[in-house]
Amino acid sequence: MKAKTAKSAASATASKVTIWHNPACGTSRNTLALLRERGIEPEVYLYLEEKPSKAELEAVLSRLKLKPSELLRAREPLADELGLKEEGASEAKILSAMAKHAILVQRPLVLAPKGAVIARPAERAEEVI
Repeated sequence: MKAKTAKSAASATASKVTIWHNPACGTSRNTLALLRERGIEPEVYLYLEEKPSKAELEAVLSRLKLKPSELLRAREPLADELGLKEEGASEAKILSAMAKHAILVQRPLVLAPKGAVIARPAERAEEVI
């Protein structure tokens, strides 16, 4: 499995597919397996190890056409601890928190030439491959 560097994590070249992967997550493992079953060997970005910068998150959000609150892993206890689910929590606050604590980023993300998706369920990856 090739690990992707943070510098290129927000992009997918004309023929490359990238997965923001957490090996501890069943859905992420299933998505990676689905891509491989379809004959795609994606660039694997271990985003919990190579924490994405705020700029990289902004680039991914733009590709996903989502706001930070829509990419927030709301079930993560840290989201509550940081007050990110409270009414009035700003998108800027959520984005900054995700840049500091990558565990707050929803997973897995699949970035491909045809687009980008949060692959929940794993089959959503087929929308962009």
